[in-house]
Amino acid sequence: MKKFLRFLLRGFLALTALLAVLAGLFVYFLYTPAPELPQLSGSLTKSSIEVAGMTRSYRTYVPKDLPKGAPLVLVMHGSGEGPGQIRVGTGYAFERLADQHGFALAYPKSYGSDWNDCSRIGDKEFNGVRSDDVGFLSALVDKMVAELALDPARVFATGVSNGGSMALRLALEQPSRYKAVAAVVANVPAPENFQCQPAAQKATSVMIMNGTEDPLVPYAGGEINLLGLFYKGGEIISSRASAQYFADWAQLAGAPQTSEKAVTEGVRVEQNRWRNQEGKTEVELVTIHGGGHGLPQPYSQRPRLLGPSPMEPNGPAMIWAFFARQPK
Repeated sequence: MKKFLRFLLRGFLALTALLAVLAGLFVYFLYTPAPELPQLSGSLTKSSIEVAGMTRSYRTYVPKDLPKGAPLVLVMHGSGEGPGQIRVGTGYAFERLADQHGFALAYPKSYGSDWNDCSRIGDKEFNGVRSDDVGFLSALVDKMVAELALDPARVFATGVSNGGSMALRLALEQPSRYKAVAAVVANVPAPENFQCQPAAQKATSVMIMNGTEDPLVPYAGGEINLLGLFYKGGEIISSRASAQYFADWAQLAGAPQTSEKAVTEGVRVEQNRWRNQEGKTEVELVTIHGGGHGLPQPYSQRPRLLGPSPMEPNGPAMIWAFFARQPK
């Protein structure tokens, strides 16, 4: 009997130790403290819209006393997430910017776990139905422009990870609707994984912001996966090739203008910019040397599992500056 009790005790202690190790690993690799909610002037609202027989949901943030003719920015979440996660994951940075610079925000929700972006691979269906996300976002833009008297010529879209991939689809298929888009930790799918139908009309401006130490979306191209085990999203081309793809599509000839600076220890920001002579269209590749899978910003850390999480540069501020400098 005593031997049996000792056996049970040793088993209990071993299980306790294992749970403690697993808890420690969870905290180290996955846990990040929530950023402090800033004092904001406006209101956050949950809404929905019917598109092609589907009820699609979204959230909006509108600063107090937003004037008529203000811009609109769509911010799209990553795979398996939603509006709440992208707000927290970016440290509420876009709402801070909306208050500071005077624009309306929309956080749309994908229909499946993934946006129906340019990749053929992904969890894009729900109950066997694949949604028209381009149509949903177009209808959302029309609704918000009408309700808030926003400027239809200054509509912008950005997103992180799978949301960034969706932003690239908007640039390719609806360039006349979006003045500029910014894709974070996202690349163009490889030809065998590409399903978009680029519009045969004037291109829009595109920013791509990627980290060189991204363990999920490889900067140098290859298969989207995490540690070779989790979430496989198909083959992509490199970040530099993705930027060149959009530069070629916009007929921006010649080598890009290049600049580079160190922002923190071990982190450098390299910017390559292609522009046409009139300055009406540009493509910019922002390379975060030493950055992982996430939007760098000073308000919120990202999980260690997703690679280095630099607090500089202020990625959302760089995105808004890119949007704001586009000619009216």
